[in-house]
Amino acid sequence: MWFYHRTVSPWVIACETFVFRTASKKTVFLCRKALKIIPEDIHDINTLKKGMTNRSFIFTTKGSRYIMRIPGEGTDNLINRNNECRNYLALKEMAVADEPLYIDSSNGYKLTRFIEESHPCDAHNFSEVSLCMNKLRSLHEANLYVDHEFSLFDQIEFYESLWPNKTSAYSDYETTKKNVMKLRKYIELNTEKKTLCHIDAIPDNFLLKGNDIFMIDWEYSGMQDPHIDIAMFCIYSMYDQNEIDKLIDIYFKNNCPENIRLKIYCYVSACGLLWSNWCEYKYQLGIDFGEYSLRQYRYAKEYYRLAEKELGEFL
Repeated sequence: MWFYHRTVSPWVIACETFVFRTASKKTVFLCRKALKIIPEDIHDINTLKKGMTNRSFIFTTKGSRYIMRIPGEGTDNLINRNNECRNYLALKEMAVADEPLYIDSSNGYKLTRFIEESHPCDAHNFSEVSLCMNKLRSLHEANLYVDHEFSLFDQIEFYESLWPNKTSAYSDYETTKKNVMKLRKYIELNTEKKTLCHIDAIPDNFLLKGNDIFMIDWEYSGMQDPHIDIAMFCIYSMYDQNEIDKLIDIYFKNNCPENIRLKIYCYVSACGLLWSNWCEYKYQLGIDFGEYSLRQYRYAKEYYRLAEKELGEFL
């Protein structure tokens, strides 16, 4: 079990948030015994907007605000929390990530200090997007290493394997999947390096505070081709092709080789299917992401067709 912590008060918040909301008595007992704390210091507990993977609570203690993350439905099947802890250890010396004050690999609870006066990136404000791409590029250029990989095509299969009824809601799913899997060869032939990537590099996970940018929520992160992060930002933002090309040009400072641009289109297709399968798993647990889910499946189909047009007999 991993525990990564800096001060006593976050542990207090972690324990007492469990009391008020969700935790088992055993967990509360162990935390309170270790910290010798009382609940009176905690106040102003509120639920934040529910994320797609987790739930979070914000609360105040001793004049500071903190966020406690509570894993959402089915998350124990989706996330390797030991890997998440390793990600944060690898990032420890970089001014790029939110710093966990408490993180538990056995259950996924995580505590961070609330970043005051910050806001998530507006995906349609390309001044903000440019700042975020600079931060993302600095992450990729640092060439950080962890001992686990986010294997895109294996994860597509894995999320499908989690479906309780084992069938897709889309009648042409098998054809779509077969087509997307054809893109793997081109992607691998055009992958120059692998480094620690965010994987869930979406606008909501870039927080802007003045001239500072923080990247949060590293639970999916692992070794991968850096260009996958560009595709992830695009499909969550629901960009059209013009916007995708604009983002690529920003990241590459108007110097993106055409084979890499095409590879990113392939990633858009494959990542679309990845998150479509993820959404189908969540849907079968009773959680519906609506238009987002459908758009991911459309990315899988539409950008396969775009890649097919360019690659021809290669596929």
